[in-house]
Amino acid sequence: MKKDWCKRQWCFILGLLGIVLLVFLLIECLRTRRNIQKSINLDMQFYPPVQLIRLKNHVLVDNGILNITFSCPEGMITSIQYNGIDNLLENKNKENNRGYWDIVWKKAEKSGNIYDKLEGTKFEIILQDENQVELSFKRIWKTLNSSSLSMNIDKRFIILSGRSGFYSYAILERLEGWPDIDVCQGRMAFKLNEKLFHYMAITNERQRIMPTTQDRAMGQELDYPEAVLLTSPSSSFLKGEVDDKYQYSIENKDNKVHGWINPNPKIGLWMITPSNEFKTGGPVKQDLTSHTGPITLSMFFSTHYAGEILTLRFRNGEPWKKVFGPIFVYLNSISSDNEDILTLWIDAKEQMLIETENWPYDFPLSKDFVLADQRGTVSGRLLVSDRHIDLLNKTLVTPNSTFIGLAAPGDVGSWQIENKGYQFWTQTDSEGYFLINNIIPGNYCLYAWVPGFIGDYKYKDYIYINPGMIHFMLYTLVFNPPRSGPTLWEIGIPDRTAAEFFIPNPQPKFEDQFYIAHYKEKFRQYGLWDCYTEIYTNGDLVYTIGSSNYQTDWFFAHVNRYTYKYVHKHLLPFRLFTLYALTDSSNYTIQLALASANEAELQ
Repeated sequence: MKKDWCKRQWCFILGLLGIVLLVFLLIECLRTRRNIQKSINLDMQFYPPVQLIRLKNHVLVDNGILNITFSCPEGMITSIQYNGIDNLLENKNKENNRGYWDIVWKKAEKSGNIYDKLEGTKFEIILQDENQVELSFKRIWKTLNSSSLSMNIDKRFIILSGRSGFYSYAILERLEGWPDIDVCQGRMAFKLNEKLFHYMAITNERQRIMPTTQDRAMGQELDYPEAVLLTSPSSSFLKGEVDDKYQYSIENKDNKVHGWINPNPKIGLWMITPSNEFKTGGPVKQDLTSHTGPITLSMFFSTHYAGEILTLRFRNGEPWKKVFGPIFVYLNSISSDNEDILTLWIDAKEQMLIETENWPYDFPLSKDFVLADQRGTVSGRLLVSDRHIDLLNKTLVTPNSTFIGLAAPGDVGSWQIENKGYQFWTQTDSEGYFLINNIIPGNYCLYAWVPGFIGDYKYKDYIYINPGMIHFMLYTLVFNPPRSGPTLWEIGIPDRTAAEFFIPNPQPKFEDQFYIAHYKEKFRQYGLWDCYTEIYTNGDLVYTIGSSNYQTDWFFAHVNRYTYKYVHKHLLPFRLFTLYALTDSSNYTIQLALASANEAELQ
C-alpha cells in the first residue's frame, strides 16, 4: 500500500510539474507572439502612408518605396519611379505603350485579328487609406451596334504600404446575348527602359545579357520574323547567336517569376505569378515570358504552342466572367558595390515564395475575387492498376509527382484545351496522396496523368465545390491505363515530353551559347528542324526494335524534309522494323503518346 501511495505521489508531482511547464511555455509563446507582432507593427510604422495625387489626366500613387503614374481614365501605367530613377519604363514610347493590359480578338467567322489595349473610360478609387490604395479603370460595352470588343473590362491596381511593388488584376465579363467573338490572347505587358535593363533571368539556368532592339534591327531575319541572327550586336559575346522570343518560353507550372536586372544602379523588375488558376491549357502549356525589348509579360491565355483550339470562342450569346490575377510586379535593389547582381534574382525567387504562400490574397476588393474562406479543398490518393507490371507482385502502383487537378467538366484529357474556367493542379507525393487547395466554388472534373503510363485519368463523378466548403475527401482512386496485353516493346517514355530522344546539335552558325550548357533546354536551339534532313540525307529514319536505341536513333521531333529549293516536303517521318517474332494468328495493338503537336494532328 505504501508503495502504491508513493507511486501516486510521484505521479501527482510529475503531473503538477507538467502543468507548470505547459503554463510557462504558453506564457513564452504569448510573449513571443507579442514581440513578433510588435516587430511587425514597428516595421509597418516605419513606412510612410500610401498617398494618392489627382492630376488633370493622370493619377499618382506613392508608398514611399515606389511611385506609379497612371493615365486617367485609360488606366495605362506611364511611369514607375524607384530607387532614384525617374522611370523604369521606356520614356520614348507613347504613354499607352509602356505598361498595359491587352487582348487580341476578332469577330466570329471573320478574318483579321483586332488588337485592343483595353483603355478605360471610367476611373474610380475603390479604396484610399494609409495602408492601401486600390484603383479601378473600367470600360463598359454599351450597344449591340458597336464594332468594339463586346466585353466589360475592369482593370484593378493595388499599392500597399511597405510593399516594394504593386498588384494588378482584371475582371473580364460578357453578358448574355452579346455578339459572337473569338478571343485568342490576353496579357499584361511592360516595355522597360532600354538604357537600364540588359540582363534577363527566367530560371536559374536560363539567364544572360540580352541584345537590344537595335541589335535585332541590324541582324538577319531567319525563317520567321521573331528569329534574328545577331550579326553586329553591341555586345561581342552575342555575335553569331539567334535571338527569338520563343526561345524564352516556359511551361505554366514553372512560370512563377522572371524579369530583368539593371547592373548600375543594381535594381530588378520581376513578374511574379502566385497562382496559375486563371491560366488556360493546364500546367504543361507553354507561353512567353520576357524577351528582347526589354519586355516582360504576364500571359493569361494565348494560342501559342497549341493553335486555334485554345481560342476563346463565344457563340449564341454565351455569358462569361473571369478574374485574371492578381499578379505582382516586384522591384528590388542592392546598395552594396561588392554584392553580385544575381542576388537580385535570388531575392526575387524568395519573394515569389512569399507571394505563393499568401495566395489567395486577402486584400483585393472586387467581389468577383474569391477569398480564402470561400474556397474549398479536395484530397485523396491516386493509385495505378496494371496487371502486366510485376513490382514484387504488387497489383497497385503508387505514382510519384503525378499531376492531378480540377478543371471544367469534359472528356478525358479535355483540360488541355479548356480555356474559359479555372484550373487547380497539384502533384502527388511518393505514396500517391494529393491535396488541392484554394478551389473556387464551381462544378469540376478531376483529371490526372501518370508519367510512364499511356492514357489520361478522369474521375467518374463531378466534384461540386460550394462556397466555404472546407474539405472534399475522395479517398483512394485507381487509374487503369489502356492496354490490350503485355508490352512487347516500347520507344521512349510517355510523359508529355520528348526529352529522352535524340536532340541534335544545331548548325554552328546558329549555335546559341544560352543552351549549350543546359541539355534539357537544348531542344529550343534555332533550326533543329532542318537538322533532320542533314542527318537523314538518303532517306527517312529507320528504327529497328530490338537493336536501335531511342536515345540516339529516334529524332526528337517529326518534321518535314526540305528540298534543294528550301521547300519543305511532307514525307513519312519514320519506318519501324522489329526483331521480335510475331504470330500471324494474334492481334497486336500499337499505342501512341504525343508530347505535343503544332499545326499537325494524328490521323
